[in-house]
Amino acid sequence: MVTRTRVVWLFLIFIAAALWLAVQRGLLVVPDRWNPWAPLLIADEPNLLTSWKLARASGDDALCRRVLSQTPDLAFVELPDRVTGPSCGFRNAVRIERTSVDVGEPFALSCRATLSLALWERHVLQPEAERAFDSRVTRIEHFGSYACRNLYGRAAGARSRHATADALDLAGFRLADGRRIRVVGDWDETMASRSPARQPPVVADEPTGEARFLKVVHRGACRYFDAVLGPDYNAAHADHFHFDRGGFRACR
Repeated sequence: MVTRTRVVWLFLIFIAAALWLAVQRGLLVVPDRWNPWAPLLIADEPNLLTSWKLARASGDDALCRRVLSQTPDLAFVELPDRVTGPSCGFRNAVRIERTSVDVGEPFALSCRATLSLALWERHVLQPEAERAFDSRVTRIEHFGSYACRNLYGRAAGARSRHATADALDLAGFRLADGRRIRVVGDWDETMASRSPARQPPVVADEPTGEARFLKVVHRGACRYFDAVLGPDYNAAHADHFHFDRGGFRACR
């Protein structure tokens, strides 16, 4: 006997197949941002399909590179696959010379991590800078990306995601108005600690605009990266954010 649940599933599969066929034949026009079969576009406003499209592009080397090539303001050079040591090296990686901002020293990053970086800058970093400071970020300050090393630089143990160019460490940001915001000095800053006379304001523990900004962009990165670590994770990350793709999922 066919159960009611099976009937429902068969009906849903039939509807999905019919919709797919209608889209493929041009009988039904769906905006690309709502079309699950359309490729990821960094400029599209994020929605329920963004994570799925990001995962699909991350797992398809050619599609990933195509998305990057169609991303305005992103300047990069494709790197040949390379093995530099045991469990070290990268594949489908690029050397980033500029994103939507100046990056200073160019760095190597896997294509999938570059997708996440571009999405984060577009939909988290820049909107939050404009909201908080009425100014855009013009430069990111980083501690590098690719490095053939173990976690925390230990002599033994598991490899870091840096060893496969899947990770980037960010130390701070510069705004168009000249302001500089750094993880090491601004993450835990409060209005009270900045008071010259050390007189507490009305709310003694109120965080500064810089501290709020850093926490929002840190939390927002968790939508696009697999692991996002900062000063609240451990002392090793007291002066930077660690963003990576692959490995375990964490937002700390």
